[in-house]
Amino acid sequence: MNTRPIPTPPQALDEHTAAHVAELFVAFSDTSRVRLLSVLARGERHVGALAEAVGLTESAVSHHLRALRQLRLVETRKSGRRVFYSLDVHAIALYQYGLNHIRHT
Repeated sequence: MNTRPIPTPPQALDEHTAAHVAELFVAFSDTSRVRLLSVLARGERHVGALAEAVGLTESAVSHHLRALRQLRLVETRKSGRRVFYSLDVHAIALYQYGLNHIRHT
């Protein structure tokens, strides 16, 4: 007689949670944002340094950073008149997993 428990089928995410996960991955669907994340993965930077590193205007960088902040992928620290941006620890992991996946395949 088999005494192993019968596995229960996995539960689908509720619509609210699924929408948030989808929104999170939309942030990674824009090449400019991914390039910004790649710079921030090396350490915190201010808008001007980010703009120079990826070849975008400061206005465009600010726009992307606003979206990334809303998703809690980046954090801020103010020093004088400058705001420095850094990646949230979970964002670093997501970025690194994605990069490793692409480089592996």
